[in-house]
Amino acid sequence: MSRASFAVSLALMAACGRQGGGFVPPPPEVSIVTVTPAAVPVSYEFSAQVVPYRRVEVRSRVEGIIQERPFSEGAVVAPGQLLYRIEPARYEAAFHAAESRVSAAKQRLDRYEPLLAQHAVAQQDVDNARAEFEAAQSSLVQAKRDFDDTSVRAEIEGRVGRTNLEVGARVSSAGDLLTTIDRLDPVYVSFRPSSQQLFDWKKDEDSRSLIHAGSRLTVEVVLPDGSVAPRVGRLDFVAPSLDATTGTQEFRALVQNDDRLLVPGQFVRARLVGFIEEGALAVPVRAVQTALGRQFVYVVAAGDTVRARDVQPGQWAGNLWIIREGLKAGDRVVVDGVQKIGPGRPVRPVALGDTSAAVPPAKRSAA
Repeated sequence: MSRASFAVSLALMAACGRQGGGFVPPPPEVSIVTVTPAAVPVSYEFSAQVVPYRRVEVRSRVEGIIQERPFSEGAVVAPGQLLYRIEPARYEAAFHAAESRVSAAKQRLDRYEPLLAQHAVAQQDVDNARAEFEAAQSSLVQAKRDFDDTSVRAEIEGRVGRTNLEVGARVSSAGDLLTTIDRLDPVYVSFRPSSQQLFDWKKDEDSRSLIHAGSRLTVEVVLPDGSVAPRVGRLDFVAPSLDATTGTQEFRALVQNDDRLLVPGQFVRARLVGFIEEGALAVPVRAVQTALGRQFVYVVAAGDTVRARDVQPGQWAGNLWIIREGLKAGDRVVVDGVQKIGPGRPVRPVALGDTSAAVPPAKRSAA
């Protein structure tokens, strides 16, 4: 390379260096929402359990050996369906003997009554015959009932449980529980808000009006896989007092269950929908950052520079998060673009373009 060419190369390199050192990139663009007080629908979730609408204990009124058990455990049975047959021989014999006594007493009474008019028998004889006939009739009714009770039948429609006594076992008294039948449509969903949650609700007049049986509050049932049952329930019962051992109060919702999706004993979550929080300050959930045990948002301050602000989130409301402390009306909170910014850096704020900043209808929120 000639000396002249080398000089030109040095000049070009120097010029490039001067241009690179003076270049300043533009502030990154971020999407923001301006915090505004609004009425935000919120919901609450609690651990819950499915309870049968009605549970019937199946017992035998008579004693004896179980001769037959024609039902399948776990099957749905209909009213009147045979569940157990107790050995009937003794009760059948007693029934026929009672029939014979009634027939004999009736013949005696029929013979005495015409003779009374002829003064051939005393009134006392007729009265005794009538009393004997009536006693025989009562014995027949009891004997017939005992004989019928050797067939133990379902009283309601529902799912029959496990049998406690099998064929060949002896039923010794009515205290022997044979099995149970659970009515499955509808069912109850039982849950227990804490005393603190109840206190918070009762402080608010609108919330207080919802936590009683028959209110407009709806109860969604969240299944173990996270899906929601296709039908909602309504509050059917609220215990009048707190449980002294747990400090909770039982709430119970009535839910239709014609598809048998809900099973007694099943653990689910009850989601209460219908609460409204007035004047809430809420931001999209993705605007809240978590690091080193603290939760914060980025706020665009004066001069369009970024500041980190610690916040205390409260309830979720759909895709919004209600902020209890740390924000005030008018704050500009960064929603998208946080990976491009840092405290003290300038930004170019742009209003969030999608509708997620608006208050959505009540949908999902955890308690």
